Amino acid sequence: MADIFTSHLEWSGSASGATRDPATFSRDLDVAIGPLALPMSSAPGFRGDATRLNPEQLFVASLSACQALTYLFLAAKHGVAVLGYTDDAEGRLGLADGKMRVSRVLLRPRITLEDPASELKARELVAKAHADCFIANSTTTPVHIEPSFQSGAPPADG
Repeated sequence: MADIFTSHLEWSGSASGATRDPATFSRDLDVAIGPLALPMSSAPGFRGDATRLNPEQLFVASLSACQALTYLFLAAKHGVAVLGYTDDAEGRLGLADGKMRVSRVLLRPRITLEDPASELKARELVAKAHADCFIANSTTTPVHIEPSFQSGAPPADG
């Protein structure tokens, strides 16, 4: 049996009026996932509210989070002690193959290892995590990963 994941979306922008003009209607949405509410909108370049999350950001974040969680699981399974993991991910939105799409995502995990001798195995697990990531396996968008490694305590700023 497959797991089922749900969300509830409401166009909260309707409080500002009907969709009479493509340039001026509100793009504000409220998305609930269980007990958490996410104020969303389109990206600012598409007349959205920059103070709200947009679908493109969440797409990139879901790829980053899936890679991280899969990697951390594999590291634990293979005896690689990870002390810290951060990622500054980015996605490129633009025309590709005649369609507007996120055409590339770049993940930049910075992984802090307890033992510097485990770096070779830790590097191998980056590719394995990508191959096993459910979200990356659910999209045709190319995901590139540029990991960096250090040993010892993670930096104070994360």
